[in-house]
Amino acid sequence: MTANTEPALKPERPFFSSGPTAKHKGWALSKLQTGSLGRSHRSNVGKARLKHAIDLSKELLGIPEDYLVGIMPGSDTGALECAMWTMLHPDRPATVAAWESFGNVWIQDAVKQLKLPRLTTLDADYGEIPDLASIPQGDDVVFTWNGTTSGAKIPDTDWLEADREGVTINDATSAIFAMEMDWPKLDATTYSWQKVMGSEAQHGMLILSPKAVERIENTDPVWPLPKLFRLKKGDKLNRAIFEGATINTPSMLATEDYILALEWAKSIGGRKAMFERADANAKIVTDWIEATPWLRNMVPDPAQRTNTGVCFVFQGDYYDSLTEEEQAKVPGRIAKMLEDRDVGYDFNGYRDAPPSLRIWCGGTVEQEDLKRLLPWIEWAYGRLQA
Repeated sequence: MTANTEPALKPERPFFSSGPTAKHKGWALSKLQTGSLGRSHRSNVGKARLKHAIDLSKELLGIPEDYLVGIMPGSDTGALECAMWTMLHPDRPATVAAWESFGNVWIQDAVKQLKLPRLTTLDADYGEIPDLASIPQGDDVVFTWNGTTSGAKIPDTDWLEADREGVTINDATSAIFAMEMDWPKLDATTYSWQKVMGSEAQHGMLILSPKAVERIENTDPVWPLPKLFRLKKGDKLNRAIFEGATINTPSMLATEDYILALEWAKSIGGRKAMFERADANAKIVTDWIEATPWLRNMVPDPAQRTNTGVCFVFQGDYYDSLTEEEQAKVPGRIAKMLEDRDVGYDFNGYRDAPPSLRIWCGGTVEQEDLKRLLPWIEWAYGRLQA
């Protein structure tokens, strides 16, 4: 194939967005159960389906029996901020670590909203990870397991001691169902349905360890607490929330879509199969990046590279000859060329990231579709140089 010859094959499913991500192959609206639609979420039917979503999540993720799992409003953001608002306290030291856009939101929450007086912030450029080993074990810590907009993940949890004094709040939205969670070291873990599972957006999950429950019950927030963050009934955690009695009205249609995705994941082998699919998908893309001289993985350290949203930047003589303004337009021009041809949707880099492309490789994406996409990116880049 020359630079001016279009590839022969297009992806059958050209969905490469990093959120909401692709539905699994074989998904159809007709496969959703509809018995809960038009019913109150407080009805026996509604609560049973919400509880089923919770129980399936706990089973597939291998969450310890004594951990609680609840459905929260506001996607991963709502769940993560609920954990911060209910577990952090001005009297306690805290560290918030970030290395991309969403982690920096949690820093801004801690600095500008909660105004924690004993706060340490750790940040790093896109593609890098800060020195996590420097975080004191007595600090409460907020971190993002996998940088959705940079493709940089934590390489391990060695920097967290199992019996650390502080609580650990983990934003795992683009990691969970693709990477194994070290549950004994995690006190509050959050994610959203629309990331790795490819389900509908707006609902988030909050997973609490016994230590997290104790912290919530023993903490009286000094800041205003919106109703959507109120996890306690009196002085105790309202455990009904973690049995399907959500704080506010959830979408039962979105719930049924999430259940369908969970049942599909279970049918193919559970989380281990999802990990393997993401690893295989990411290898296709990362191997291609390594073999393409005009591309570079945004994350230089292979141990810190994600297996979900793989991010890469441009380099080489042609790219370097462009002005900074022209360079910034390259990823978007490629993405638009391929979207116009129904080859690939929504794989431009994040708006706050360096000019880049970002291809989602989570378990709902098929290998063959990735293999078909990559020659088209080569073709489009060739077109820019013509």
